[in-house]
Amino acid sequence: MNTSQNSKATERSDTVASNDKQSQLTLGLLQAIEQKDNISQRHLAQEMGVALGLANSSLKRCVKKGWIKITTAPANRYLYYLTPNGFAEKARLTADFFSTSLALFRQSGDEYSAVFDRCVAVGSTRVLLAGLSDLTEIAVMRAMQSEIELVAIYQPGSQRHEFFGVPIVEQSIECGSFDAIVLTSMEQTRELALELEALYGAEKLVVPAMLLNMNYRNPLMTE
Repeated sequence: MNTSQNSKATERSDTVASNDKQSQLTLGLLQAIEQKDNISQRHLAQEMGVALGLANSSLKRCVKKGWIKITTAPANRYLYYLTPNGFAEKARLTADFFSTSLALFRQSGDEYSAVFDRCVAVGSTRVLLAGLSDLTEIAVMRAMQSEIELVAIYQPGSQRHEFFGVPIVEQSIECGSFDAIVLTSMEQTRELALELEALYGAEKLVVPAMLLNMNYRNPLMTE
C-alpha cells in the first residue's frame, strides 16, 4: 500500500472513530434524559462522563435534530424530554451498539485465534499477555482453545492478582520466561508497547491488526 493509500485509510479510520464517538455521546445523552427529565447540564455531563462544554454542545445538537425538547420550569430550571424521533434514535443507536459489540467480539476472537496459531506454528507457545481489558478475556478464551500456555498478564498498577486463573503481574521483572508477548491493552497502548519493545525486543511483541484500526495506531505496531 503506498503513502497516499495509507493516508486515505487513516482518514477513513479517523472518520469512523469520530462518528462512533459521536454516536456514543448521543446515546448516553438520550439515555440520561429518558431516566431523569429534570437533570441539570452539570449532572448530565457527569452521567455522560464528559466535560460540561461537550455535554452542552451534544445537547444543542440533539435539540436541533429534533430528538430533545426543552421546556422551562420554576426556579429557572429546564426540563428535557425525548421526542418521538428521540426515542426512535435512541432505539436505533442502542441496536447499532449491540450489533457493533457483537461484531467486535467475533473479529477480536478470530484475530487472537490467528495470532496464537502463528505462535504455535513457530514454537512460541509460552505467551505473556500485555494489558488488562475486555480484549484480555477474549484472548484468554481463545488461548484455552489452542496449545498456548499463558504465563501471565502484565498490567502495571493492577489491583488484581489473577484473571480467569492467569496470574497478573505489575512489574516486568515478575513476568518470568516466555516466547512471545501478545498485546491485549486498550489504554496507553503505545506506551506499553514501547516499554515492552525496549525490554524484550520488537521481535517478541505481537500486536493484532485490530488494535491498529481502533485509535491505537502506532507505526511501531505491526502484527
